[in-house]
Amino acid sequence: MQLSKSVNRTNSSFSFFFITFKKTNLNPLSKMQNLIWVLILNLILILSSFVQLSKSETYQTNNSGCNAADRAALLSFKAKIIKDKTGILESWVGPDCCGGSWEGVECNPVTERVTVLSLQKPSDSDEIYMEGTLSPDLGNLQFLEVLVISGMKYIRGNIPTTLSSLRHLNQLVLEGNSLVGPIPTNIGRLPNLKTLVLGGNRLKGRVPPSLGNIKGLIQLNLAKNYLTGEIPTTFKNFQSLQFLDFSHNLLSGVIPGFLGQFHNLTYIDLSYNHLSGSIPISLCSLTALSSVSLSNNHLIGKIPKQIGALKSLTSLSLSNNHIIGQIPETLAKLENLWYLNLSRNGITNPLPSTLAKGLPSLLSIDLSYNSLSLRTVPDWIRNKELTAVHLAGCNLIGTLPSFRTPTSLTSIDFSNNHFVNGLSTFLTRMSNLQFLKLSNNQLKFDVSRIVLPKGISSIDLSSNQFFGPLSGILNDHTTRFLEVIDVSKNRISGNIPEFKEGLNLKVLNIGSNKLSGHIPNLISNLVELQRFDVSRNHISGVIPSSLGLLVKLQWLDLSVNSLRGEIPSSLLRITKLRHVSFRSNKLCGDIPQGRPLNVFAAAAYAHNQCLCGKPLLPCKGKRGT
Repeated sequence: MQLSKSVNRTNSSFSFFFITFKKTNLNPLSKMQNLIWVLILNLILILSSFVQLSKSETYQTNNSGCNAADRAALLSFKAKIIKDKTGILESWVGPDCCGGSWEGVECNPVTERVTVLSLQKPSDSDEIYMEGTLSPDLGNLQFLEVLVISGMKYIRGNIPTTLSSLRHLNQLVLEGNSLVGPIPTNIGRLPNLKTLVLGGNRLKGRVPPSLGNIKGLIQLNLAKNYLTGEIPTTFKNFQSLQFLDFSHNLLSGVIPGFLGQFHNLTYIDLSYNHLSGSIPISLCSLTALSSVSLSNNHLIGKIPKQIGALKSLTSLSLSNNHIIGQIPETLAKLENLWYLNLSRNGITNPLPSTLAKGLPSLLSIDLSYNSLSLRTVPDWIRNKELTAVHLAGCNLIGTLPSFRTPTSLTSIDFSNNHFVNGLSTFLTRMSNLQFLKLSNNQLKFDVSRIVLPKGISSIDLSSNQFFGPLSGILNDHTTRFLEVIDVSKNRISGNIPEFKEGLNLKVLNIGSNKLSGHIPNLISNLVELQRFDVSRNHISGVIPSSLGLLVKLQWLDLSVNSLRGEIPSSLLRITKLRHVSFRSNKLCGDIPQGRPLNVFAAAAYAHNQCLCGKPLLPCKGKRGT
């Protein structure tokens, strides 16, 4: 009907011009020219009619809702999600998936085809998630350009091979789920893909060489999986790559030298793998490189002296490898470097003198656990305005050092050295300190005289000679910021103080001291506590039933004390316990039967007065289980 009307209008226009042409008194040549113009105009009118018709039909089709195939594919995905705690899929109702009401779905406004499906976890809560699998019908979203399904920890199953049909896809992000199986090899058939993020799943197998076919890839993230094998040689095709993250996998082999060809690369993280060989010198040609992490591998050799050419480098982590030799003098040329971690290697003396005038942007340095014998903290470290200084196991001696700008410090680790004397002035003006580790030294000081910075969150003074009452650290002034206290293996005496409400302690290790008294009932106020160790003291009394209110507890050690009475059945509420020890006390009675208490080894209950029941011998008069 619409076509007939358009043709009729065109015919009427043609008739008008033809009649006008016949009535005009012109010579034959002029008439012929005018006839040509009439025919051209008529052709334009016909084409215009068809364009108007096409627009009208498109409008009528779209007005009825989104494309039926797209809607069916989305509903198939929804059907595979057996539980949706995010509430996102509740909005997927009605005929029009492109009307803006379907959360996470976007469409092309002209074609009304689905181009974006983005479902991201809306908060950090463990109670917010989707559970199910990925529907193969996602491959039917033929015009999809962006597919993001991330942070849904209970979405399991394999990555559908049908995703290779999404020829328009430029972003594929399936991060932070629980996907299993191999990476489909046919993902390499997605010609327009720019971003591929599959990190934070449970993927296994080798990295498919076919991914090298995606020559325009800009971001590649396969981190936090169980991928094995070598980095494929086909990846040398990634000439546009800017971001590369293979960290936290099981990759082996050497770091390929062709990475030095990726001149657009700004970020590379290959940490926590089984990579071997030396650091490729070719990496030092990447002048755009901003962050490099090769830590926790099996790398050998020396740090390349060419590293000074990385003018854009801001972060360098080579920790926990087998790197040897001295730090190259050229490292001092890295004017933008603010984070340097070379810990747990075989780096030797001396530190290059160039560091005293170089590294103007440095904020954090970690040289811990190498083959260094520094004796004293270098002046250039003490005089820089640093936020973190970690020099554990560097053979430092004498008294604790002073810093030119102590207010800038947020983290200090001087553990496993040979510092002596106390803390009388060390913490003065360290008003922003959050992390302090001085364990395994020969420090001797009264803990009741320690004035902790108000914002400190972790303090480790273990394996020293500290003395005095624990109330110097745990009192009414203890702030909610404090999460870790470890003062084990010292000479601290007195009672365990009562615990006020509002504390956020997660670790309280006061074992191997000279503490006496009892475990306070208000231990229940430590609702965030995950580790409680009071072993090897002189604690008496009974185990308070209120201890069972600490449901987040994972480590409980009450061994080698003088505790008496029964093990309270309230401890059965602590379902997350992974370690427990009641050994060498004066406890008696039935071991509460139920998980987790009856699944620990017998050694956890040994050397008490008269404990019985599984895993020990049955109690008298009761049938063993």
